[in-house]
Formats: sequence, C-alpha cells, structure tokens
Amino acid sequence: MGRRLLFRIGCDCPLCGARVAGARLCAGCEADILYVAPDAPPRCPRCALRLRPGAPCCAACLGTPRAFARTVAAFDYEPPADALVRMLKVQLRLSMAPVLARLIAAAVARDGRLPAGALLLPVPAGRASLLRRGMNPAAEIARGLAAELDLPLAHGVLLRRRETPRQTGRSRQARRRGAVGVFACAGGVQGRHVAVVDDVMTTGSTADAAAAALLAAGAAEVTLLVAARTP
Repeated sequence: MGRRLLFRIGCDCPLCGARVAGARLCAGCEADILYVAPDAPPRCPRCALRLRPGAPCCAACLGTPRAFARTVAAFDYEPPADALVRMLKVQLRLSMAPVLARLIAAAVARDGRLPAGALLLPVPAGRASLLRRGMNPAAEIARGLAAELDLPLAHGVLLRRRETPRQTGRSRQARRRGAVGVFACAGGVQGRHVAVVDDVMTTGSTADAAAAALLAAGAAEVTLLVAARTP
C-alpha cells in the first residue's frame, strides 16, 4: 500500500526537474540512461566493462578467474546518471534507491532475466560507512529491486568479517588484496542462484570476494546486479 501511494505523489525528476509521479525519473531521462547506441561497445559478459572492438571479454576477467558468473549494470558511472548514485550515497536522498532499483530491473529485463526463485543479497556495508551514512546504499537499492523483480530478499546471509580501508583511490591490486576473505556466508544459499546487489562496481574485487564466500557456502551461481559500472 505504501509503495502504491508513493508513486502517486507528485515530485520532480531528479535529473531534469520535470514533474513526475512518485520516486522515479521522467520517461525521457529513464529512456536516455537505458538507451544503448547501435555502435556502443559491448560489455564483458562477466564483469560488464565496456570492451575494445573484437575482444570476447576484458583483460581482467581473462587474466583472473572470477567467482561470479555475470554482471548486469544499468549504466556506466558517467554523467548524468552518476549523479543519481551520488544523491543516494553523498546527499543521503533515500528516494534515489527506488529510482536506481527501477533502472537495474529494466537492465535485467534487457540483458537477461534471473532464474525463478533467485535470492537477492545486498553487499553488507562496513561499520564506518554505516556510522557515516546511517544506512547501507546497497541494502536500500536491494529492497526496491526485490519489489521490482518479485524476488526474495535476505539480510544477514552475506556477512562482513572485518573492516576494510576506503576503496576510493586505491589501485586494482590493493583493492583485490584488501577484499580477500572479507565476507562470510551464514547459510541458506545451498543450491540457489544468488544475485548480489550493489550500487557501483569498480574493479570487481568486492563482488568477487562476496561471490567466493557464497559459492563456498554452496550457492549454485552468483550474478551481480549493480546500478553503475565504472568505465
């Protein structure tokens, strides 16, 4: 009931300011973000990075096996769509979570649906991040995405075992080393397809560590669902 009422309340599109109903983009901005130009480079089937012409996958995935099977990204972390992520993570505008969830759901419909009964799990935030923001952006997005995709959402299944340094500005190698062994799984994923939800994917180190923990706990396969992929 609350969700239906939310979409009837008038507000402004967060990108262009046009009047819309509910926490969403206007039809034009949503179409622009999700549009894939005919000459756009394809994405790596594993990590969703834009590929060079003729490459079957990116160099990172070719050189280092990934624990996750594929990645669905709604858009590249570039203007103007990157502003939506900053509104959620920096300005703490929780109304952006359902907006990003809707974009991810549209990307899933475009790039290949998830198996029936797939389990959604948000990437758990670190303690410092929770204290700083008062919320976990990935969890907020996952809540809206569960409703959009009509899939179960579980909290407390993917656990963070220790704190890690802030990833911003760190090299790929440093990110990878810092993410090793960060996550554990509390169970409940045996034989299931798990979709891990996050806001932004940069090198994939965090996602890989999360997927490794889930596979070790018996998950059949892990897909990543992210709002934005860093070019």
